[in-house]
Amino acid sequence: MNHIILFDLDGTLTDPKEGITKSVQHALQAYGIDEPDLDKLCPFIGPPLSDSFKEYYGFSEAQAREAIDHFHEYFTKQGMFENKVYPGIREMLARLKDAGLTLAVATSKPEPFAIQILEHFDLLSYFTLVGKRGQKGQVIAYTMEQAGVQRAGAWMVGDRKHDIIGAHENQLPCAAVLYGYGSREEFTENGADYQIETVEELGDFL
Repeated sequence: MNHIILFDLDGTLTDPKEGITKSVQHALQAYGIDEPDLDKLCPFIGPPLSDSFKEYYGFSEAQAREAIDHFHEYFTKQGMFENKVYPGIREMLARLKDAGLTLAVATSKPEPFAIQILEHFDLLSYFTLVGKRGQKGQVIAYTMEQAGVQRAGAWMVGDRKHDIIGAHENQLPCAAVLYGYGSREEFTENGADYQIETVEELGDFL
């Protein structure tokens, strides 16, 4: 039996598309960049914001830090709640918890925001721990250390390459979910241990 399951938040437990993309849109407007198509901003869902601003818009480290402040201007007021729990997630978490598994959230999102979101959508009670912000490998390492559990039998569940890479940095397997924002190609290129189509399939797998 698995000892602990670590879940990514955005794109794995909830669909944050509207809130995150509108927050990115708001941040870009501060630099005179107008992007009306929110679909083009979906790559920001999942990875650390600083990395995304630098990768997709060529921001310097200083600009990326500043852009995150602009992002939070929108996100803290309403963006974090423009979010939806994927159908079947609550039922799956309840079943896993009832089976005696330790459940944790390992997200690059700042911990206070992650907790607020989980509380708002009545998900927080399922989780023993919520990992702190940072690169995904660091978040996973911190969460495992705080949980005081062994790596044997542990799993990371996420929807982007950063979840896979971070899991493997910590010698954990990763189940990558295709209902989120990653692609089969992304998962294959980064060595996902399993690729999961639906929430129902994920529950049966775990």
